[in-house]
Amino acid sequence: MTNNKFSYGSDKLTPYEAIKIAKGKKLAIISDEQAKKINASRDIIENLSKSSEVIYGVNTGFGALCNTIISEDESNQLQENLLRSHAVGVGKDIPALVAKIMMVLKIHSLCLGFSGVRLEVIQKIKFLLEKNIIPCVPAKGSVGASGDLAPLAHLFLPLIGEGYVLYNGVKSKASDVLKKENILPLKISKKEGLALINGTQFISAFACVSIMRFKNCLDNADLISVMSLEGTLSAISPFHPSISDLRNYSGSSHVSKKVRELTKNSEILNSHQDCGKVQDPYSIRCIPQVHGASWDAFYHLEYTLKIELNSVTDNPLVVDNKVISGGNFHGQPVAMPIDYNIIAASELGNISDRRTYLLLKGNNSVPKLLIENSGVNSGFMILQYTSAALASENKNLCFPASADSITTSLGQEDHVSMGSIGAVKFLKVVKNLERIIAIELLCSGQAIDFLRPLKSSKQIEECHELLRTEVSFAEEDRVFSDDIIKATKLVKSGKLVDLTN
Repeated sequence: MTNNKFSYGSDKLTPYEAIKIAKGKKLAIISDEQAKKINASRDIIENLSKSSEVIYGVNTGFGALCNTIISEDESNQLQENLLRSHAVGVGKDIPALVAKIMMVLKIHSLCLGFSGVRLEVIQKIKFLLEKNIIPCVPAKGSVGASGDLAPLAHLFLPLIGEGYVLYNGVKSKASDVLKKENILPLKISKKEGLALINGTQFISAFACVSIMRFKNCLDNADLISVMSLEGTLSAISPFHPSISDLRNYSGSSHVSKKVRELTKNSEILNSHQDCGKVQDPYSIRCIPQVHGASWDAFYHLEYTLKIELNSVTDNPLVVDNKVISGGNFHGQPVAMPIDYNIIAASELGNISDRRTYLLLKGNNSVPKLLIENSGVNSGFMILQYTSAALASENKNLCFPASADSITTSLGQEDHVSMGSIGAVKFLKVVKNLERIIAIELLCSGQAIDFLRPLKSSKQIEECHELLRTEVSFAEEDRVFSDDIIKATKLVKSGKLVDLTN
């Protein structure tokens, strides 16, 4: 794979690559080699459909109707009906970026050459993606098994000129946009409708966006926790490499090393080496262990997605010149790691909120509530209320979606993953987390100002300076919600992390 080109079906897809392709920052192609595999797979479907063999999804109904035989004449109508009947999503539409990533993931999966669709179908999806004609997909309706049926049905209705699309920022009928652009609707043929709506692309696309934002939160949380460590005049000793070596988790070792790097040559740390304080609260002392556990959860999901994004997850599949029914559409392998990461993100916010609370208590150098003349000024007191509210909301979202299952399709689909619900929750939790650590950033930055003329390390000083270009030091009460918005944008931008890499 070259730096600027990705080959569907042959190159390995990652969340990072998928997002780049969806945003148009990387060219993606279908190679001649993959086109041959796609055509060979389709030939098998065409040949078997002419035989008397009963093939699920080709000459039978779906789900509970798997034993209902469909005639050759009705097989194509069956596929279009499948898109219509399964487009039952409700609620707000998902973000356009998530929908575009869904298209990227489905193209890649189909290009692996085991789904039996025509090359023309894949090229049509790719064309709409590149024309930025983005299907509107309601967020609710998938149970995360038999694939993300409802979301994927909405995603591909525009192929046949139905449903809605976002085009030039406006939600419009797909038929109107296709007509305006002189694009003919596609005629879906046997097996193709089922291949389009079967798969885990809704779960996986949400996971791609969420895991990228979660990683940014992890990086930000590590460096902001250093600012809190210094603002509370806490000790560096818990981050000694021997401590991590004696409990050698990857995440914990990573965090401990990062903190040591970010505190190198800090005047603030060196100023209180002989203060006599024995131990700091857990929210400071256990940063490597708590942050590290969240990093380990991230590593797990990252590994899972490397497999999932390069898998074939529809059903049935064209394997060894046969069409074989299986269960690759079941979302459980991704649903459980997503739930794990929701807990990991929630806990990262939980300990961040505790550090914010600790900063508000002040010390010999930092005033209570991080402001002079408290009383007439409430200072940063109420920012912690917002942090606490967000942290509590995240805790309420931690019930694992994958622990639930409701039987569907008249009992044929009697265990489902609910991974779609977890995937949507994950993004919501991460958005809350971004605000929580932004509030800690505001409080730790304010605390460091009171420690002047002492300085931190070069990297932390650069981060503090960047913060002050966006949010000024608070000498008295003001509308702090504006500061939270600015700090959250700074966290989301990744600019602080860039200064420390």
